[in-house]
Amino acid sequence: MSRSGLHNASVDAVEVDQCDPVFDGYFRVNRYTLRHKLHAGGISAPLVREVFERGHVAALLPIDLRREEVVLIEQFRPGAYAAGWPAWLIECVAGVIETDETPEGVARRECEEETGTIVGRMELICRYLTSPGACSETHHLYVGEVDSRSAKGVHGVVGEGEDILVHRCRFDDAFAQLADGAIVNSKTIIALQWLQMNLDDLRQRWLAHP
Repeated sequence: MSRSGLHNASVDAVEVDQCDPVFDGYFRVNRYTLRHKLHAGGISAPLVREVFERGHVAALLPIDLRREEVVLIEQFRPGAYAAGWPAWLIECVAGVIETDETPEGVARRECEEETGTIVGRMELICRYLTSPGACSETHHLYVGEVDSRSAKGVHGVVGEGEDILVHRCRFDDAFAQLADGAIVNSKTIIALQWLQMNLDDLRQRWLAHP
């Protein structure tokens, strides 16, 4: 489908009649009353939908091509616990983008804070919506070059309840965990699948021009 055929190419494809705050705490929930254009023509009846307004996120997969290692983190996730999944997840580094920050800047800062490594070259993997049926959150997902030897220990901002354990993992071991279903969060699945598909190309470009 061409982009010109998508409803969201038109600024008047959605009419918002009302947007009311429902909850404003650690996260925010707004209730929208809206109508949208229909595929067959015309406009829908009014829809009432609550939207989880979490903010937008920058995430990064730190890799060390010379040592064939990826740096991952492990931390407690209340959403996983509430869903009945193991509550400690293996993930990429990530952080919320504040209004005066760039996604790339957040990714670099979070990598240093959460793993102790400094990011060199970076590339954007993709941008995507995490759960567009109910949440406005967008992820900016990167791959970044680090020296994995400095990745160790426990990190995180204590005042924010962070308790982050760092893991160094061989590429093949990380891909095996992915295949076995041990990695279950979307950003890390996407990043590792991308790395599998693009590893040879990254080696040629990054190792050939250190």
